[in-house]
Amino acid sequence: MGEDYCATQLIEGYGEFNVAGLENFMKKAKLGECGLSYAVVAIMGPQSSGKSTLMNHLFHTNFREMDAYRGRSQTTKGIWMANCLGIEPLTIAMDLEGTDGRERGEDDTAFEKQSALFALAVSDVVLINMWCHDIGREQAANKPLLKTVFQVMMRLFSPRKTTLLFVIRDKTKTPLENLEPILREDIEKIWNAVPKPQAHENTPLSEFFYVEVTALSSYEDKEEKFKQEVAQLRQRFFHSISPGGLAGDRRGAVPASAFSISAQQIWKVIRENKDLDLPAHKVMVATVRCEEIANEMLGCLHSDEDWLALEEAVQSGPVQGFGKKLSSIIDAYLSEYDAEAIYFDEGVRNAKRQQLESKALDLVYPAYTTMLGHLRTRALENFRTKMEQSLKNGEGFAASDHKCTQSSMLEFDQGSADAAIKQANWDASRIREKLCRDINSHASSVREAKLSEIRAKSEKHLAEALNEPVESLFEAGGKDTWASIRKLLKREIEAAVSEYLSAIAGFDLEQETINTMEQNLRDYARKSVEIKAREEAGKILIRMKDRFSTVFNHDNDSLPRVWTGKEDIRAITRDARSASLKLLSNMAAIRLDERPDDVTNVLHSSLIDRRVAGTSSQITSGGASPDPLASSTWEGVVPEDTLITPVHCKSLWRQFQAETEYTVTQAISAQEAYKRSNNWLPPPWAIVAMVVLGFNEFMLLLKNPLYLMVMFVAYLLGKALWVQMDVAGEFRHGALPGLLSISSRFLPTVLNLLKRLAEEAQGYATAPEGQGQNSTTSQTFRNEVPKPNIVSSSISSSAVSSIASSDGDTEYSSPNLTQRRRTNTQEAELS
Repeated sequence: MGEDYCATQLIEGYGEFNVAGLENFMKKAKLGECGLSYAVVAIMGPQSSGKSTLMNHLFHTNFREMDAYRGRSQTTKGIWMANCLGIEPLTIAMDLEGTDGRERGEDDTAFEKQSALFALAVSDVVLINMWCHDIGREQAANKPLLKTVFQVMMRLFSPRKTTLLFVIRDKTKTPLENLEPILREDIEKIWNAVPKPQAHENTPLSEFFYVEVTALSSYEDKEEKFKQEVAQLRQRFFHSISPGGLAGDRRGAVPASAFSISAQQIWKVIRENKDLDLPAHKVMVATVRCEEIANEMLGCLHSDEDWLALEEAVQSGPVQGFGKKLSSIIDAYLSEYDAEAIYFDEGVRNAKRQQLESKALDLVYPAYTTMLGHLRTRALENFRTKMEQSLKNGEGFAASDHKCTQSSMLEFDQGSADAAIKQANWDASRIREKLCRDINSHASSVREAKLSEIRAKSEKHLAEALNEPVESLFEAGGKDTWASIRKLLKREIEAAVSEYLSAIAGFDLEQETINTMEQNLRDYARKSVEIKAREEAGKILIRMKDRFSTVFNHDNDSLPRVWTGKEDIRAITRDARSASLKLLSNMAAIRLDERPDDVTNVLHSSLIDRRVAGTSSQITSGGASPDPLASSTWEGVVPEDTLITPVHCKSLWRQFQAETEYTVTQAISAQEAYKRSNNWLPPPWAIVAMVVLGFNEFMLLLKNPLYLMVMFVAYLLGKALWVQMDVAGEFRHGALPGLLSISSRFLPTVLNLLKRLAEEAQGYATAPEGQGQNSTTSQTFRNEVPKPNIVSSSISSSAVSSIASSDGDTEYSSPNLTQRRRTNTQEAELS
């Protein structure tokens, strides 16, 4: 072996410790400089099992391997050690002499025990190399050797956790997850059977060892796959001493500089101990033979036609008489084992029989669990079907649940009793508990679905009963809006709760649950009202403008107002704004708890009676007038119930005033226009002046009646011309446009009037001959009289009217050229 690997023989074949070789190895490998940062890995196993080959591939060492062409013989003698290349931290590989070698013979097994115990004492990781087909055997699997080593190790050394890595060579089709439990169980049994000192009487195996299992393919048949798997295993040895690494506990590790002294002392203690011994020869023979018989019986069971048919049948569904059929098959193979192993050692025979029975039961256990799974599925499906049918028939939920649960559980219990195997004391309680959980889960889901359906239905009816009435109450904005809403809410809640409690009576719920559900329904109703209130609060400005328009433009009989000049626009405006403010105060806060508040008074005093409120506050505070609306909360109202804050109310009111100003201005303009169109008398002083200055002329008219007749005719002609030319309407567009229009129409109108008078005169002359014609002509004259030219009047730019608002000092001015709708005054005058 090359020196690059620092390989040396640590212990010779006859037990001599190579002190000089170890010291030389430590110098070449620079082991003394590593402190505690190093690991020791050893391998043990049967002779010619490929231990050296595995170590060379795993750690890139160069231990001598067996030449297969020369025959199978001992290759490694004693204990060899080498430095593992390319692995951090520094790792020492120890290759132990194989056990059960013919060179040492059947009786010379002391060195095997000593070397194994040494490896366990000094190593962090011990690889136990074994063939896959040897799993379950006593000797080939090193069980007696491990038993002895465990016993002596506890007596000689303090606890130190060593990792036992079982390497299964030439793995077969049997999955590793099926082999690993067997190995772990065997190790636990060995540990439990070992007599222990009083200090370690209750010490578990985990205090001394970590047990790991891995499997490798055949090196000869599948070399490439073997190398790939070894490469993967090699990765586990990197940083093996780190927390959670493969090396495990490092409590017993000594500094690297003292490794030589420590190894010498351990070997000395082992060599001086004489208690290491293997079982008797007949026990070994019984172990091997009974193992072979048991394996043969197990193999036959694997291929048994009845078993295979039963296994296939149970995959499809429940099998009637499953337990009896399977028990009969297992009994037949156990009886055959007893017949063949009757002459071997009783203890070994019984132990192997128990192993055979255990393995047979392990083989059939999946079929048994499958059978129970079918029984569970069928019982659960029957429960669902019966439950659904029972509820459709109108039976209460609690009664249906109880009856269907009992029926399904009884069905499962009968089926599991039929599937039970007499050789095994298997407990079906776990599957039964799962069935109970599934049934309870399904019942709970159905109950929740039904309760959710009932709750949703109740909530829907409650929402329908509340939304529109609440919206109508908010829109009406009466004095007792919130009182009416509270009354409505209480009435509808009581009706809904009564109906809800009747619907859930059959669910057999606890009173606490019922109270919670009832409270949730009450909370939902209240929440619905609150949501509706917040929704209406978002539309409050529109509602206020609509209310203002309704009150302002309609009288007490709900008839549209005609602005004739007699109406008190100031009072009407105040009433309309008060009505709108009532809506705002209603929507300012949620009042479902009947807590008194001063929202309405604050709004009214701040927005309607501002002057009075300002004067009072000045008197109180000595000149300062704090604004009660300059706040984000209402006094006496919790923040959660606030819909519109005081400062927001003030902003809304300012916007409301701005948007309703035009309506007030229009009304003022309409009044002024009406007065102007219906007041043609001169001022009183002019009338007095005319009476005084025209007294002589008046007396002259009285003395000469002919003047009166001429004036009366002139009046009639002037009145006719006034009506025909719509003088008042023409002058509404302005003086100059009126004069131009009248001057252009005066002569045609006079001629037309004289012509019609002449026609009327002719009609009277021929009246005796035909009164019908006269009547027709007269009617034609009346129909052909030109209708007055109806146009929209306007106000000159200098005509500005104003009205003092009810707020105090604020006034509104009418805009230029404000439009108004004409009345039928002209038609009344014509008639």
